[in-house]
Amino acid sequence: MIAVLIVFIIFASLASVIIFPLYFRSQERQRMQETLRAAIERGEPIPADLTTAMSRNARLPPQPSPSRDLRTGLVWIGVAVGLACMGWAIQYEEPDALYPFLGFAAFPAFIGIAFIVMWAVAREKK
Repeated sequence: MIAVLIVFIIFASLASVIIFPLYFRSQERQRMQETLRAAIERGEPIPADLTTAMSRNARLPPQPSPSRDLRTGLVWIGVAVGLACMGWAIQYEEPDALYPFLGFAAFPAFIGIAFIVMWAVAREKK
């Protein structure tokens, strides 16, 4: 019974961390839209601060750039190094653990290498 309660608490806390900020952000957007609608109905000019605040909340997808590719590649390489180090650390307790972790680490390593190659190709074009 205790194990079920612990699992429930873990999932409830994860859900609350995700759901509550989304709920409050949607409430804030709804209040801004109501304010904007009321101003338009009265014929008042739209304040620049309001449009700035609304456009700040809009999330546009990040534009691809060579420096972004380099950062992403380095993060993937870091994940691979972390997995390899974890396998190296676990091998003292479980001798057969190193090679599976190196195999898992190969996937993010090659993804990171691909991003770094994309960065190098885009840098040479300039």
